[in-house]
Amino acid sequence: MAAASSTSPERTYRYLRLGVVGTVVVIFVSVSVAAGRVGWLPALSDYYYTPARNAFVGALVAVSLALLVLSGRGADRALLDGAAVFGPLIALIPTTVVPGTIPGVDVACPSRCLPPDAVDAAADGVATYLIVGALVVLTAVILVITGQVTASRVRSSLIGSAGVLVSVAACWLGARDAFLAQGHFVATVIFFALFALVAIRSAFPSRLSPPPRRYRVAYSLVAGLLLLVLAVYVVSAIRAGDGAAPSLLFAESAALALFSAFWLVQTVEKWRQSDPALLPARS
Repeated sequence: MAAASSTSPERTYRYLRLGVVGTVVVIFVSVSVAAGRVGWLPALSDYYYTPARNAFVGALVAVSLALLVLSGRGADRALLDGAAVFGPLIALIPTTVVPGTIPGVDVACPSRCLPPDAVDAAADGVATYLIVGALVVLTAVILVITGQVTASRVRSSLIGSAGVLVSVAACWLGARDAFLAQGHFVATVIFFALFALVAIRSAFPSRLSPPPRRYRVAYSLVAGLLLLVLAVYVVSAIRAGDGAAPSLLFAESAALALFSAFWLVQTVEKWRQSDPALLPARS
């Protein structure tokens, strides 16, 4: 029997979800290739300072755009839009470096800090982030004013996005050293914490009928494991202090794998929904 033809929204959402999975594959492949040259580093984020940098940054920016498109409505929209706002910060603010842990990377401090060229790159990246983010918020406001978008549907996302942009600008202008030292870590924690909430809401939606049991179990498992991995990540980062913590590599890799697993499950669940962003799953 011939397969039924799919709608354009159906195909679009399929490809976007699979594309998100693809960005994680890009990160893992680029890191693995770089590891063949520089070895295994203490953290996945350390590969920013290797030839994997372009793929690493590009994949994180691409996944943020995909999350923005896939955000849906209501609380789900706010959570995914929030993750989309923090995603680029993970890419644009490099992680600090422990002297002697990354071949060919020298730092001018006795403990963990950023190399001078990374500071310049972060300055350019943050400025671009703030300008583009402001333009996106302005565009959304114009669409609301002209009646192209309903204000109630985007209010929480607009307020949250504007709040993040203002906070980033304030930290950059008023506490730049602290921002550079902790920005990557804070953005990573918030990104995955928001996404754990997305997984929980996918398992137990507040308004739509819940998905079949197998999907509820899968989403709940992803959320629980992601929160556990996030706790390991936070504890490892705190304990690392001025030294290296190889457990960071495990935690970051596991978080990305769980992030990818969520989108694989949702791709399967919503594969045949004609409007997969809005309709409940079929039992």
